[in-house]
Amino acid sequence: MKVMAVVRVVLAALTLVLGASAASAHPHVWVTATSELLYAADGTVTGVRHAWTFDDMFATYALQGLETKQKGVYTREELAPLAQTNAESLKEYAYFTFVKADGRKQKLVDPVDYYLEYKDTKLTLHFTLPLKAPVKPSQLQVEVYDPSYFIDFQMAEKDPVKLVSAPAGCKLGLVRPSDGGSVAQTMNEQTFLSGGANANFGMNFANKISVECP
Repeated sequence: MKVMAVVRVVLAALTLVLGASAASAHPHVWVTATSELLYAADGTVTGVRHAWTFDDMFATYALQGLETKQKGVYTREELAPLAQTNAESLKEYAYFTFVKADGRKQKLVDPVDYYLEYKDTKLTLHFTLPLKAPVKPSQLQVEVYDPSYFIDFQMAEKDPVKLVSAPAGCKLGLVRPSDGGSVAQTMNEQTFLSGGANANFGMNFANKISVECP
């Protein structure tokens, strides 16, 4: 089952539990994210490592029916099939990650080192997105968001972004989005499904990571 398919199954469940009005407006899933920008020894950027923690309600339904040896305990091995499904299906949505180097769009390849972790009732997807080709830009920009705003991404309050092995003198910046939930909730669900002007609504609420290197 694909990531968005999983989300839509959860949405259907929420509709039954909370009533149609509670699940009628975007966003439907909330993610708290941390990101690491990965550098090689020669100073090139090689990829982005994400950790996405899902909201409690989504996690509860995503884990429902998963067989485990111990009730309420989910090992990495038991979560592996779900992690693989999630990681493989992210490609359809451009991994919700958009990278530019000196203004030029960069291609990402399939996720590696992916796994799901369940800790302190929190479900977190860890994965690394390698760049198709390493780059060494003066300015790097990474945006994390869902264009359809079905999923709301917020960077963590503590250590939201890290530079891993970056050259000395590189400066990191983060611009957090304003809360788009109140705006989205005034819009009909069909508005998002029909595309048009709101097809890329989530771009207005992108988390914008920037790095400037000498």
